[in-house]
Amino acid sequence: MDLLMVVLLLAMAAVVVVLAIGIFNFGKSGKSAAVKSNKMMQLRILFQFIAVVLIVLYVWLRGQGGQ
Repeated sequence: MDLLMVVLLLAMAAVVVVLAIGIFNFGKSGKSAAVKSNKMMQLRILFQFIAVVLIVLYVWLRGQGGQ
């Protein structure tokens, strides 16, 4: 397994962790829990973007090596 694949897997794991934290905070009441949940969902979107960019980079690099 190469370095890019490891980074890609870590990015996807980060998305899952932040998603779980955000969903867990949905069950709590109060303004601070709502704010934290909202921040976690924003962070999830950022991590998803990074993961998608890494996936595209991985596929592109693999395609370049095959030609």
